Amino acid sequence: MFLVLFLDTQHLVIRHQEMFAGTISSIVVHPREIVRAALKANAAAIILAHNHPSGKAEPSHADHVITEQVINACLLLEVRVLDHLVIGRVNAFLLPSADGFKRFFAIIVRSL
Repeated sequence: MFLVLFLDTQHLVIRHQEMFAGTISSIVVHPREIVRAALKANAAAIILAHNHPSGKAEPSHADHVITEQVINACLLLEVRVLDHLVIGRVNAFLLPSADGFKRFFAIIVRSL
């Protein structure tokens, strides 16, 4: 599952939406659909999140690529990508945001 949180200028959640669903090993994400939904929500910023069915939160090369694609698509319309959260069974990993931050949080995810 690929989820997007849409935020206002104060970074308060306007709404969230499950944008894409995948198979046991892959998901197809369309950056233009994310941008379209952000504009429809009148969002100033977004947070991306998706789970890894394997249970490992370590971001894949494809995760890094799609994050960059979404950041670049959103930049044109002044929508900031604050973070991309990859969720595993035991922990979660935040990919670098548009601001270049990279953080790791160990959290328990009870259901995926």
